[in-house]
Parts: sequence; structure tokens; C-alpha cells
Amino acid sequence: MKILVMGPGCPKCEQTEKTVRDACAEAGVAADIEKVKDFQEMAKYGIFATPAVVIDGEVKVAGKAPSKKDVLGWLS
Repeated sequence: MKILVMGPGCPKCEQTEKTVRDACAEAGVAADIEKVKDFQEMAKYGIFATPAVVIDGEVKVAGKAPSKKDVLGWLS
């Protein structure tokens, strides 16, 4: 599973990355988690509001920080 956490590094983006990592650890999911700060890369996914989470090429959320419950639901 490949997870992209997209955002320039604002506090909400940092929290989103922590939430994703915590959810993966809790669910026992071995995922390749990558932080993307490049706006051109984000635009390729149609993301113009951050933070955003992309799992295996599918945009799960953009423009708000997801809860751990949200992320756990996406992982299952």
C-alpha cells in the first residue's frame, strides 16, 4: 500500500502525517508513507487544498485533516 500525505508542512499537514502513521501502526498495515510538498505533484492528483491523503492513487481527503477513525476506515 502506498500512501501520500500532501501538504507544504503546515501544522495541519504535520498532524495528518502523524495521524496516518499512527493509524497504520494501530491497524498493523505495512504501508509506504511518503510526504509530498511539491505543489505540481499535488496538482497531478487534482489537489489544490491541503492537507490531503492519497492511498494507492485514490484521493481520500483534501482540504482537511482526517481523524484516525477516517484513516482506519480507508485502510480496511
